[in-house]
Amino acid sequence: MTQQPAHAERSLSALETEQTNPATSNIDLMSPLEIAQVMNNEDARVALAIQPELPKIAQAMEGIASRMRQGGRLIYIGAGTSGRLGVLDASECPPTFNSSPEQVVGVIAGGEHALTNAIEGAEDDPAGGEAALAALQINANDSIVGLAASGRTPYVLGAVVYARSLGALTIGIACSSRTPLEQAVEIMIAPIVGPEVISGSTRLKAGSAQKMVLNMLSTGAMILLGKTYGNLMVDVRATNYKLVRRAIKIVQLATGCEQEKAASLLDQAAGETKVAIIMGLTNVSPEVARAQLASHGQILRATLDDNHPSD
Repeated sequence: MTQQPAHAERSLSALETEQTNPATSNIDLMSPLEIAQVMNNEDARVALAIQPELPKIAQAMEGIASRMRQGGRLIYIGAGTSGRLGVLDASECPPTFNSSPEQVVGVIAGGEHALTNAIEGAEDDPAGGEAALAALQINANDSIVGLAASGRTPYVLGAVVYARSLGALTIGIACSSRTPLEQAVEIMIAPIVGPEVISGSTRLKAGSAQKMVLNMLSTGAMILLGKTYGNLMVDVRATNYKLVRRAIKIVQLATGCEQEKAASLLDQAAGETKVAIIMGLTNVSPEVARAQLASHGQILRATLDDNHPSD
């Protein structure tokens, strides 16, 4: 069995996420408006806590993208709220970026049942985290993000130690400092959001911080992979009425054409937004547009720049 790193473990009460927040010590005596105000004030600290971690987030983005170019996957693993946040981010990548469901994966301690039910004991098993990644047959091209607000969840530690032993990129996200997770991973992202509104309830500020970091990691990696054109979601998968309308609008913005023309281009392109944009800007057939995209790694800007080189 893979051994976890030795360290002088801090007591639970010493963790930043477990401290008592003086701003909310009398929250049970507050009016509804005062509760909303104090929670809003505390939430405002989250983005500021992430700011010092931006260089590490950028490093992680590039590491994830470079491995994805080699066929690697982005795999989130966590327990409880942290695990649910990873599954959420992973599930939103296919419709947003037209990625395959296997490219970004969320793993939660306790399995699918844990998404809607608390299975607290599952987080205490380091062998469970290792087994979950072994079942995915991870390799050195994969990027593993261990999510644990406390930075000491055994399930997550077992997973990242195992992943690192195989040469995978390991990234940790926690909201406490000097944690076992920091010692176990290559890149540690630790926004210190301070004590929660309700002491120890890490679904609050810590959960918000983790969600924001995950947004950056997946979105940043996909941007680096050419999944956007400017800030347009050009790889959107139009799987419902709203997304069809969004795809039409994206084609309009990218080509300057009218709505009816954009809809026609999308129809000819079988719903492939990037193909429709190339057709609209260069007057080529869908087949030629697809071939041009393929020769430029599916990156729309590179394809268009090659068609219209600057003087």
